[in-house]
Amino acid sequence: MLLERGSYAGSYYLMGYAVECAVKAAIAKQTRRYDFPNKRLANESFSHDLKSLLQTAGIWTAFEAAMRANEMLQLNWAVAKDWNESSRYILSISEGQARDLYSACTSRTHGLLKWLKNYW
Repeated sequence: MLLERGSYAGSYYLMGYAVECAVKAAIAKQTRRYDFPNKRLANESFSHDLKSLLQTAGIWTAFEAAMRANEMLQLNWAVAKDWNESSRYILSISEGQARDLYSACTSRTHGLLKWLKNYW
């Protein structure tokens, strides 16, 4: 595991990317075999912004409601929301930042991936 081996920047980047992929799986689930491609959906999916992707997936409103009902999920979103694809170039990611993002995403009860799993 990158985090345990001290590769904090790599861990941070790939954990955020895992969340991005989970949201994109929710978007992909909207397309059925033999559907004619929806150009708007495809263009809006070509993003790395997590909030924008949640909106494109049509689950942002449900996520907001879930955060209002679950303070820990809201705190986890506060940790993850600023992640972006450019973080792969930031080599100064601290151990604390990497561990915080890992925890925010993988918490068994309030993690972002746990919540997103309902939609992919």
